[in-house]
Amino acid sequence: MSIAFVVPEWLSWDVVPINWWRGVLIAVVGWPLLHLSAVLLRKTLKKHATPQASMLGYKIVSYGGGLIIILTVLAELGFKISTFLGAAGIMGVAVGFASQTSLSNLISGIFLVWEKPFAVDDVIRVNGNTGVVHEIDLLATKIRTFDNTLIRIPNENMIKSEVTNITKYQIRRFDINLGVAYKEDVGKVIKILQAVADKNPWCLDEPAPIVLFLGFGDSSLNFLFGVWFAKADFVSLRNSIQREILERFREEDIEIPFPHLSLYTGSVTEPFPIEIKNSGSGAVPAPE
Repeated sequence: MSIAFVVPEWLSWDVVPINWWRGVLIAVVGWPLLHLSAVLLRKTLKKHATPQASMLGYKIVSYGGGLIIILTVLAELGFKISTFLGAAGIMGVAVGFASQTSLSNLISGIFLVWEKPFAVDDVIRVNGNTGVVHEIDLLATKIRTFDNTLIRIPNENMIKSEVTNITKYQIRRFDINLGVAYKEDVGKVIKILQAVADKNPWCLDEPAPIVLFLGFGDSSLNFLFGVWFAKADFVSLRNSIQREILERFREEDIEIPFPHLSLYTGSVTEPFPIEIKNSGSGAVPAPE
């Protein structure tokens, strides 16, 4: 028993032009090849360039190749590409006037990739927002904050704003401003701070920690204590170093002053009524 396949009439070669079949073939074969090429380009750029460059290259190849495939398929289906491009050009001019902001963001994104002030996975601070660079897109930069929210900032704003790259370099310095009472010995305080830095496992020996006597404050002797650390150890260092300073100051009986508030009502006003309360005899009037 033999099975015969019957081709529907609407799919016969006499009904469907050959160029339509070519268009279908280009679309069916072209899209997977385009996707494969874009993926291979992104993987290659990741090895030899920055992550944002690989991401930008992937999108340019995907969008550009997709446009070429669409125009080729339309030409095979009988559309006049010249007419289509003319209409697209007129529409592009109109859209260009209406989308100047998008064009500005696109150009700014190219400058960001070229200049490389920051990269994907860097921690940056911009416009009061601090977070990890999640993606540098054609039109905007996406930042993931430490409380796991996503902030989208147009590339034009990134170019115009002051951007601080916190993790650009492998090591950083953590500065602590502190004050001690005027009765304390300056040399002793410096030795204690240096000992704290030597004991802390996250403080680097090179560059060496710094202890600067800044001068005389309103109620304290002011110091700057700066320690260097690897950028990956920031949280561990910050949580430990300040606690260790407080513990050593308490052990050495070093006083950390805090503001005191004195109230004076003037000679022509009545004194404030004050009562001293205790659990035994109730309220006892304070002596005048």
